[in-house]
Amino acid sequence: MNAKRIYPLYRDEGLSLRRRRPRRRRSTARRLQRELPRRPDEQWAMDFMHDSVASGAAFRVMTLIDIFSRECLATIAQRSFTGAAVPVNLAKVGRQRGGLPNKIRVDNGTEFTSKALDHRAYWNQVELDFSRPGKPADNAFIEAFNGNLRRECLSQHWFVDFEDVQSTLGRWTFACNNSRPHGALGQRPPALYRAGASKTQDRSQIENSPI
Repeated sequence: MNAKRIYPLYRDEGLSLRRRRPRRRRSTARRLQRELPRRPDEQWAMDFMHDSVASGAAFRVMTLIDIFSRECLATIAQRSFTGAAVPVNLAKVGRQRGGLPNKIRVDNGTEFTSKALDHRAYWNQVELDFSRPGKPADNAFIEAFNGNLRRECLSQHWFVDFEDVQSTLGRWTFACNNSRPHGALGQRPPALYRAGASKTQDRSQIENSPI
């Protein structure tokens, strides 16, 4: 039964409890037509993945990419992540890249809706662009990247321990950025594409081709 059939019964019983809308904080981007990035480090995308080591202990991987160049900015593996850990890792990447982006695309996970990330984003003038619930295509670039990471790295290795996880992720990230050809970048690796960013292809072509 859908809401159209339930609502008349709900109203006849005199019920008045309304569905709560999610509270968005001050750093959240308004739902408007998205602008395409015009340069590196203008828009990033972020997400989490899950896997386990040989002993069965689970770990999570924080993935972060630059939407313009498709560079992998971070693949950080930890046993668990708190809301406070995300802005700390973002700050480290920001120092390496010379600053944080104007906007970061994220989903509605608890780590991304935390007050710690919201405060750090606000004070650094970074907009958090949340995906709509049930709409993973809103963050298609990081979803495509996670699929490649799963297929080419996580599913191909039997990890001995957490040190093995991080070293394997580091090697894969370096190869992904510097030697792996990317179909949406004219078969150029992301680092090479970023180096020649002044001679980019049409941005609409990049936006419509996340892989």
